[in-house]
Amino acid sequence: MAIEARDIENLIRAQFPQARITITDMAGDGKHWAAEVIDASFVGMNRVQQQRAVMAALKGAMEGPSAPLHALALTTKAPE
Repeated sequence: MAIEARDIENLIRAQFPQARITITDMAGDGKHWAAEVIDASFVGMNRVQQQRAVMAALKGAMEGPSAPLHALALTTKAPE
């Protein structure tokens, strides 16, 4: 079962309601996604900490062989 961009955004937005979130279907197949998440809560965090926080928000969608989200290229940063 594939996941849609709005579903990925909703999962992230639940944890980061004020974030600027951009979701891109990298291959046009609904399986290979990229997300850019820019949020003020990332201030003072290194990149690994930022990405772990976002991945925690997506955990349920990425667990197990039948999970709807299989691959996500993730870019995170604090606003400039």
